[in-house]
Amino acid sequence: MQFRDPTPEDLVRAYIRAKDENRPHLMEHVFAGDAGLEMIVKSETISFPPVTRGLASITDVLVRNFAVTYENIYTFCLERPQAHARERGFTCDWMVGMSEREGGQVRVGCGRYDWRFSPEGTCLVSRLIITIEVMQVLPSDYGKRVFAWLSGLPYPWCGAEMIGNSAPAIKEIEPAIEYLTRKEKT
Repeated sequence: MQFRDPTPEDLVRAYIRAKDENRPHLMEHVFAGDAGLEMIVKSETISFPPVTRGLASITDVLVRNFAVTYENIYTFCLERPQAHARERGFTCDWMVGMSEREGGQVRVGCGRYDWRFSPEGTCLVSRLIITIEVMQVLPSDYGKRVFAWLSGLPYPWCGAEMIGNSAPAIKEIEPAIEYLTRKEKT
C-alpha cells in the first residue's frame, strides 16, 4: 500500500487499515518521521498517553499496543477528506467498535479526528489529534449483534445517518449514537 502521490484520503484509509488490521508496516506510508499525536480522552474506560512524538512511538501506541489489547476492530470516518484537506487539514467524527482479547468485552466509541498534513514534498500526516468523546463497554454477549451491525456498514467511510438508522437497539451504545447523530438532529 505504498502511494506514488498520496492524498489525505489515501493516508486516512491507510491509517485505519494499519490500526484495525494490526499492520504496523503501513504507518511509515502515513505519518512523517517527526509527526505528533495528541490524545484527548473524555472517557474513563480507556487510556492513552496524552502526547506521542515520532513515527515509531505513534506506531507503538496506535497499532502495536492497541492490537495487544483489542481485536475485531472496525473504525469508521463519517466524512472523506476533500481536495483542500492537505492545505487546510481535515476534521471528522469517527466511530470504532472492537472487542477485548481478554474476556471478550465489546467496546463502541466515538469522537473526532483532527488531521494535519505536511505542506511540502510527499503528503504525510504531520499531526493528528484524536478526541475520544464516548467509549462504552458492553458484556461479551453483545458481540454477535454489534459485529453483525459493524460488518454491514460501508467501511471505512460511513455517514452518521446510516450508523444511527442501522444501530441495534442496545441501550449501552446510545451515547455513541447520540454523539454521532447530533448534527443530523439540528
